Amino acid sequence: MRILFLGDVVGKPGREAVQRHLPSLRARWNLDCVVINGENSAGTIGITEAICNEFIDAGADAVTLGNHSWDQREALVFIEREHRLIRPANFSKGTPGRGSALVEARDGRRVLVINLIGRVYMGLADDPFVEIERQIAACPLGAGCDAMLIDMHAEATSEKQAMAHFVDGRASIVVGTHTHVPTADHHILAGGTAYLTDAGMCGDYDSILGCEKTAPMHRFLHSTPSGRFEVPDGEATLCGFAVETDDKTGLAKACWAVRIGPMLETSLPKGWE
Repeated sequence: MRILFLGDVVGKPGREAVQRHLPSLRARWNLDCVVINGENSAGTIGITEAICNEFIDAGADAVTLGNHSWDQREALVFIEREHRLIRPANFSKGTPGRGSALVEARDGRRVLVINLIGRVYMGLADDPFVEIERQIAACPLGAGCDAMLIDMHAEATSEKQAMAHFVDGRASIVVGTHTHVPTADHHILAGGTAYLTDAGMCGDYDSILGCEKTAPMHRFLHSTPSGRFEVPDGEATLCGFAVETDDKTGLAKACWAVRIGPMLETSLPKGWE
């Protein structure tokens, strides 16, 4: 199975990059499943129903979130009716929405998409390791699903790596989000799980984490409020993680970083064109 994950979409430039590239990539790369992290897609914070629908219309099978899940208040409502929008599974019990979704791939196979949020430097959340055990027990790879993707939305590299090793051999993919900077450590762990510490962002890299540079720089240079962060209007680079899984085991066979656009060196999956 060919699975593409796209990192945090930041504002209008990121949304435009998804709309520009994803429909053709689905066809050219013969993709079976696409997952997008959309928690920064409305400006720099949160997601709206209209934007979520844009992603799905462009070819996404599921949209994950993170610490900005509720920054657009409407998300608290429409997440209840949109099963393809997934917030962190280890949010407190009673939080609206769901933390995982079993989505249907192009050929009818089942992909379990799970969203988790870290606890190091990220605020209050339940234990993600306890939660992932519950999720895997309820829908194990090879029995309940044909592939399993975990979006680990976290600040600390160590916490992301720990999660990947914790589920190695029991999940197809663990991909980190949140820092908006793509890492170069994509590889397959000993047990067969594909791992990348951070997929990076789909956004304008002539920026500070996808934001226009003036306001963030003001915060570093002065001890006064800087006003609202704005999104620059430059062309975005599409960043993500491409993984090919084994049809028999559901584990990873190959993985590649994906980077398409200005500022960063282009990276594409080999043999998919």
